[in-house]
Amino acid sequence: MFAYVLRRIAMTIPTLLLVAVAVFSLIRLIPGDPAQLMLGDGADAAQLEALRRQLGLDQPLAAQFFHWLGQVMRGDLGESIANGLPVLPLVLERFQVSAIIVLVAVAIAAAVAVPAGLLAAWKQNKPLDVAIVAGATLLLSVPSFWLGLLLLLFFGLYLGWLPVVGYVSFGEGFLQGLTYVILPIATLAMIETGILTRMSRASAIEVLRLEYVSHARAKGASERRVLSRHVLPNAFAPTLTLIGLVLGHLLGGIAVLETVFTLPGLGRLLVDAIFARDYPVVQGCLLFTAVIYVVINLVVDLCYPLFDPRVSIQ
Repeated sequence: MFAYVLRRIAMTIPTLLLVAVAVFSLIRLIPGDPAQLMLGDGADAAQLEALRRQLGLDQPLAAQFFHWLGQVMRGDLGESIANGLPVLPLVLERFQVSAIIVLVAVAIAAAVAVPAGLLAAWKQNKPLDVAIVAGATLLLSVPSFWLGLLLLLFFGLYLGWLPVVGYVSFGEGFLQGLTYVILPIATLAMIETGILTRMSRASAIEVLRLEYVSHARAKGASERRVLSRHVLPNAFAPTLTLIGLVLGHLLGGIAVLETVFTLPGLGRLLVDAIFARDYPVVQGCLLFTAVIYVVINLVVDLCYPLFDPRVSIQ
């Protein structure tokens, strides 16, 4: 098991290095002079040259990359051009908001979708299967921002049960903070339930056709035992992979929902930084999001042997 973990961790190192190269290159391709942005239009040539030397922008790109990579490995992502704050604490602060919403929403979606997909596969082509597939397809077809707006209109404006704008952290008040994240969590959970249900159903149908399932039924095992002991463990691996992909995508890509619900999350920070041309924040957000994506998929990879006995851990 230890060797399996080491191999998987070693495989992520080249990926992270490629991610760093990609992020660094993309930021350098953006038109504009970072020194000019930091000093403003009134800066003279001497000030611009001095700041470029201070930031290392006068060095070759390779030297700039290794200098920046060394800073990143020390946990230094630079300072924001807009407000002068260190980028890493700013990113981590905003990431907490996104992480709470995404983790809870995906957990709820998985808890609903996996049993629903299993039941749909068990009752394939029957009314229950048709109803579950129709519901999942409907959820898949609804844009997340539109569903969020509908929930805001109904529960916020029409019923007046929940706030429609603003955000209160859980540290300031748990119950009050909860009222601000219920609708974003519900929106994400409903959308992701459709995706995960379809995957769970497809995986379970494939497993139900295998010989060992027929053998278990021939031995007199109940349908509940067949589904729980033989189908679910072997059908869950593809769904687990999709959960990892969904988590990685949502943790860095829910800017639209954060804008709809006015949440100070990581996605909204990235969008605001792009509009402000705050390159250090953009670079930090992109790198952090990519690293989170890689780490989540590494964790999913390490969890495979727990759910799929066909995966070797030697």
